[in-house]
Amino acid sequence: MVSSMMHYLILSAMLFSIGIYGILTRRNAIAILMCIELMLNAVNLNFVAIGAHLTPNQITGQLFAAFVITVAAAEACIGFALIIAIYRNFEKVSVDDINIMRW
Repeated sequence: MVSSMMHYLILSAMLFSIGIYGILTRRNAIAILMCIELMLNAVNLNFVAIGAHLTPNQITGQLFAAFVITVAAAEACIGFALIIAIYRNFEKVSVDDINIMRW
């Protein structure tokens, strides 16, 4: 069975929806970062699928996906560093309990 581009786009939409649902329902900062990574992977799947469909002989979709992976890795490093710093100060990583922006 040959997979069409529609299968990849549906899978990508499902992954993105799961990521949004996770961001809206989770209270743990680490779980929220994991859901953001899931959403970025859905975007990567879109880039690769559309790039392979529109220009099958070029690697433009893969290049965009590699760029997104690089940005996602930097985002994960900075996010985890912030979470570790918050945990050292407050000893919790729940986003509801942490209020850093107080006077």
